[in-house]
Amino acid sequence: MNIQRLSTFHAAEYRALMLEAYELHADAFTSSYSERVALPLSWWESRLEPVAEPFELVLGAFHESRIAGVAGLSFESREKARHKATLFGMYVPSRYRRLGFAYQLVRAVLSEAKSHPSVKLVQLTVTHGNRGAQLLYEQSGFVEFGLEPYAVAVGEAYVSKVHMWCDIRGLGGVQA
Repeated sequence: MNIQRLSTFHAAEYRALMLEAYELHADAFTSSYSERVALPLSWWESRLEPVAEPFELVLGAFHESRIAGVAGLSFESREKARHKATLFGMYVPSRYRRLGFAYQLVRAVLSEAKSHPSVKLVQLTVTHGNRGAQLLYEQSGFVEFGLEPYAVAVGEAYVSKVHMWCDIRGLGGVQA
């Protein structure tokens, strides 16, 4: 398994993977399939544009030269919140689950966050009731700190989101 930062070269494959995620798991993401499918490839490329001090980046787990999973990390730009980063857009297709890709992606995200001296913690949200995902995050050092009811509208229904955080200062040698 190889984990690396995605670049504009990966934009089309990343787009296809995330559109699959939005379509198959609408309750897991704040963005919707209809919103994201309408975006041009240039939007996806701009998200993956390599810059020295990124506002956000996306890591990919590769299996036989194909993206087998992704996880994003966004950095807070406001002065008073620069000590926080957010894990977003985590997705591993069912064909690659139970192979360790998700765990390695989370570890790589935490390692990336730890490499930024101003970042002290990483936050995320996970759909309430998605016990498998929440357990993965707990095993990686995340702790629940709240529940947001009615966080995301999915059609006529609503799902709640569990808010979690990880103090990366206490993780020692986090590595992918």
